[in-house]
Amino acid sequence: MYVLTPEHDDDWWEVEALYDLCFAPGREALSSYRLRDDVPPVEGMSMVARDIDGILAGAIRFWPIRIGDTPSLLLGPVAVHPTRQSEGLGGQLMNASLEIAEDTGWERVMLVGDEPYYKRFDFTLLEGVIMPPPTNPARVLGRALKKGAWDGVTGKVRRFKD
Repeated sequence: MYVLTPEHDDDWWEVEALYDLCFAPGREALSSYRLRDDVPPVEGMSMVARDIDGILAGAIRFWPIRIGDTPSLLLGPVAVHPTRQSEGLGGQLMNASLEIAEDTGWERVMLVGDEPYYKRFDFTLLEGVIMPPPTNPARVLGRALKKGAWDGVTGKVRRFKD
């Protein structure tokens, strides 16, 4: 049993430690991190999952971005502690946070990931959406939170503040 709550400032370093544990060294060198530089996560959408003892088991974050001039969400990272994997917690984090995104009026969300995994959350390959290099275009995926939200959305992905 896990309790999912919005991430708070006090959770930041514990979540960062989880990401360090779950992802390869140098994760912050990825191009998606350049989109996050000096941009805070979307308030109320990034979530943590804790067990009944309050121990962090998983986390997910969302960032505002622009595709051309179109505001969008960038999902990631999402991580589950290695000792808690295969319990469905990643799916719970994805579903709960995507529901919040939809309820708060966001229309589209993208991520960089493996389509075979993320297609179960209705993510599909985005054509014409260009992540900064060296991102593999076959890993640029999107989900419409509103019917037709990706129609005509193309261009370079850039920081929300630029």
